[in-house]
Amino acid sequence: MDRKQTKQIQIGSVTIGGKSEIKIQSMTNTKTEDTASTVAQILELETAGCDIIRCAVPTMEAAENLSEIKKKIHIPLVADIHFDYRLAITAMKYGADKIRINPGNIGSKERLQAVVETAKERNIPIRVGVNSGSLKKEILEKYQGVTAEGLVESAIEQVHLIEEFGYDNLVISIKSSNVMMCIQAHELITKKTNYPLHVGITEAGTKLTGTIKSSIGLGLILNQGIGDTIRVSLTAPPIEEVKAAKLILKTLGLRKTGVELVSCPTCGRTKIDLIHLAQQAEELVEQYDFPLKVAVMGCAVNGPGEAREADFGIAGGNGEGILFCKGEILRKVPEEVLLSELKKELDAYAKKRS
Repeated sequence: MDRKQTKQIQIGSVTIGGKSEIKIQSMTNTKTEDTASTVAQILELETAGCDIIRCAVPTMEAAENLSEIKKKIHIPLVADIHFDYRLAITAMKYGADKIRINPGNIGSKERLQAVVETAKERNIPIRVGVNSGSLKKEILEKYQGVTAEGLVESAIEQVHLIEEFGYDNLVISIKSSNVMMCIQAHELITKKTNYPLHVGITEAGTKLTGTIKSSIGLGLILNQGIGDTIRVSLTAPPIEEVKAAKLILKTLGLRKTGVELVSCPTCGRTKIDLIHLAQQAEELVEQYDFPLKVAVMGCAVNGPGEAREADFGIAGGNGEGILFCKGEILRKVPEEVLLSELKKELDAYAKKRS
């Protein structure tokens, strides 16, 4: 697909916008004042494939602790600020690679200018965040409620506030929990600006509903070439956000790394615990970062044929199963070692690549 060429922005060691790969973000749910737990969570997210991490900064202690967190992690750190402009300034002084603010709730024009001047001194990007819950009364009245047009107008208005101070190192985020409204808003704003866009469906829900809503929303937005960085917002552990984001990007062909797992639905022919086997296989393939397709099939008769395009696969039988490659059976093995035999093949493949 042809991606819209947006302005390139540097966030610490990571580039977004331009022709750079779409980056995955998540947000910690630990207390930012707690260095150990926050660092542990970020390191776990790094391993899972997170490119940029955001931390809530509700207190001055949290803002000052960013410097300690940064010493122990390897990806850019974004400070999430609401209302208090002093927290934004302190966060930047203590090492934030980017700040997320809503200029409309940061206070007076003088306070916003103080934030922008600090960002300008350090060349720190500002993410202008607008969502359906932060629209001004005037915009709500103009559009008779929350609309895609209102979200876009609000975002552009907030951007202009910062541009007035001579700063354009910006990222825009317009989010809504209404999937179709969010899609429309992104279609509209991409015609009005070339700033990079951070895309997500806000308040998407639990792991299941949130992943489905985010997959539909992000899929339809990204497939139009819109978006430079994404977050899948889930009421779930942050690592689930990263896993979902990676899968969305891989499904759209926007990321080529990592193993793609396919598995068939269960049916009356299945004589193996396919659901458990597929779950175990999904956990297994997460440790490999090369592009490969692995199949987990419930029927040894049809499995290899239906999954002929898979690089490797396993299929169940009655107390035993088969290991196959590109539709060709490699060997029969007892059911209890199917997974370990698959791992042997993947490890051998990885060794050949190295």
